[in-house]
Amino acid sequence: MKNRAWLFLIPALVLMSISAFIPLMTVINYSLHYIFSGSAPTFVGFENYVEVLNDHAFWGAFLRQMGFSLMVLLVEIPLGILIAMAIPRKGIGLAVSLVLLGIPLLIPYNVVGIIWRLFTQASIGVVPSLFGLFGASYNVALDPVDAPVTIFVLDVWHWTPLVALLAFAGLQAIPDAYYQAAEIDGASGWSTFRYVTLPKLKPVLILAVLLRFMDSFKIYAEPLLLTGGGPGSSTTFFSLHVARKAQSYELGYAGAVSIIYLFIVILFSFLFFQAMTNTGKGEQS
Repeated sequence: MKNRAWLFLIPALVLMSISAFIPLMTVINYSLHYIFSGSAPTFVGFENYVEVLNDHAFWGAFLRQMGFSLMVLLVEIPLGILIAMAIPRKGIGLAVSLVLLGIPLLIPYNVVGIIWRLFTQASIGVVPSLFGLFGASYNVALDPVDAPVTIFVLDVWHWTPLVALLAFAGLQAIPDAYYQAAEIDGASGWSTFRYVTLPKLKPVLILAVLLRFMDSFKIYAEPLLLTGGGPGSSTTFFSLHVARKAQSYELGYAGAVSIIYLFIVILFSFLFFQAMTNTGKGEQS
């Protein structure tokens, strides 16, 4: 019976499948109909998808989202590894480090948005005051550069600890014998990191990349509360674009965008997974 313990998971898996399947089928149905407030649904086939792909606002949101998500990976993954390597391996320093890293992860999305809105508010915010000390200007509400950069810094602060904790767990699982062998062979610190630490962290890093990429595509509450998607459309990412279409009762368009959105996330997650799992295979063979 011990090999059949997974059978106890079947009820939970069935409930999760139903809760995901029904909304997905509903969105697919919406995407194939013209549905607007006060009008009866009209089947239009793939016309909503054609409208979406010809919409400049959609492509603008897509490019902003891809740029944001790629920057998140380029900064948070290396930074998380560096933080993990700097965490003490034992003693009070370890406990303090883990607690401090866990604090940002416990704060809900909407609270993070409100906190950073207070930090960056022109009249009372700490950030504009700091910029003012150096004679620089900063206005997250009006500057199309300050706004997305602030959202990016917010995300790095909020989610780099997750990468650091994952990397730290991976580091703890690497046997000391590997490092002792590298030291005996006279390997430098960089060579040890490249040929011992990094390969052994690969499973954890794959998980971190996939989690952060997929989660970055869901960013919604923070830009909504901090900038409202502005100034202009500089922080209107994918989720905010879809939500605005749904709020305006363009449900057919919103359904089509949602399906394209899902396809993009699955496609790029698959490509990242394939790229990372195949890295180094040529050298090992």
